[in-house]
Amino acid sequence: MLTMKEDNCLKSTMRLITFFITLFATAVFQAALAESAPDFAISHSTGTTTLKDLRGRVVYLDFWASWCTPCRRSFPWMNEMKAKYADRGFEIVSVNLDQERALAETFLQQVPASFTVVYDPAGELATRYGLKGMPTSFLIDRKQKVYEAEIEQLLHEAAH
Repeated sequence: MLTMKEDNCLKSTMRLITFFITLFATAVFQAALAESAPDFAISHSTGTTTLKDLRGRVVYLDFWASWCTPCRRSFPWMNEMKAKYADRGFEIVSVNLDQERALAETFLQQVPASFTVVYDPAGELATRYGLKGMPTSFLIDRKQKVYEAEIEQLLHEAAH
């Protein structure tokens, strides 16, 4: 039998090991994507957005769903970032993965978005980007190289 202190130490060690494995896997995946971001063409209320149209801008590509609690908390931050950096070439494209669009629309009534929202109920774009869970975001530079933006979340999880 382990003492409570030994058990807590073992749990902390396992969390740390899991964190580093996840960080390594993220780095490997990021390196695989770093050459070029998969293009997309998704229709929305004001037209069609393609990654090629956004070339020359820094794009924050965010995947979300109405049931995702952390996603709910990220929208005010994304609104703030859009307002702060839009004039410097920063664009946010959020991709909703709900199969029922009404769920996303209810979410957006409660948590409005000042950035582009597109719908991918079949998960085609999520598959192209190798999405493993939510929330997941990618930062795409002006040359359309992609960098996965999960490190902060992983660091936060490892601390708990």
